[in-house]
Amino acid sequence: MTDIGPTNNTRTIDARVLRLVMKLREQGITATDVLSALERVPREAFVLDSFTDRAYDNNALPIDQGQTISQPYIVAYMTEALRLNDRLKVLEIGTGSGYQTAVLSKLSRRVYSIERYPSLLAQAEARFANLGLHNITTRVGDGYKGWPEQAPFLRIIVTAAAPDVPQVLVDQLDVGGIIVLPIGEGRHNQQLVRITKGEDGCHAEDLIAVRFVPLVEGVADEG
Repeated sequence: MTDIGPTNNTRTIDARVLRLVMKLREQGITATDVLSALERVPREAFVLDSFTDRAYDNNALPIDQGQTISQPYIVAYMTEALRLNDRLKVLEIGTGSGYQTAVLSKLSRRVYSIERYPSLLAQAEARFANLGLHNITTRVGDGYKGWPEQAPFLRIIVTAAAPDVPQVLVDQLDVGGIIVLPIGEGRHNQQLVRITKGEDGCHAEDLIAVRFVPLVEGVADEG
């Protein structure tokens, strides 16, 4: 588990954050609230110790259980695509390191996050507590099943790629709500999609090509 205690290199980290935010602007991220959220979430708290010096590189990095912490650009892009505000309840499928979750928590009323690896969730929960993020509720579970006890949601984000949109997640989305998720099989054939649910059905928009780990059914057996 990464060290999430205070750092003695604040000035350097601040400079790296500034460079990253400037890079995200250059790449087309324009929502000031999203950029502010990324400035306020310390990415170094969510990476493995061996990658601390690369925490603010604009790249995906490995975490435990063969998973990854997403590239900051992808985190920013997906967050912007959700069109969040502080009145919304958000469902996240795939807590992972907790970095995307923490960003969502800065922009929404409450985040419900599901992770299939108990060890990853325990690490993420410790990070949330350390950072004082109290509007996040988590559970170990099967992302394909969503969180029916808390449905409906006005926003759903999926951070792993499914072959198609899980219908159960569409069913748990409120009218007027948005799902953002990667669709496709294999790491080289995925498309980020935004689905908006209206009174007359769902409208899907293709956004950008992405690479995510696959969405897997069930809870992981780490025994």
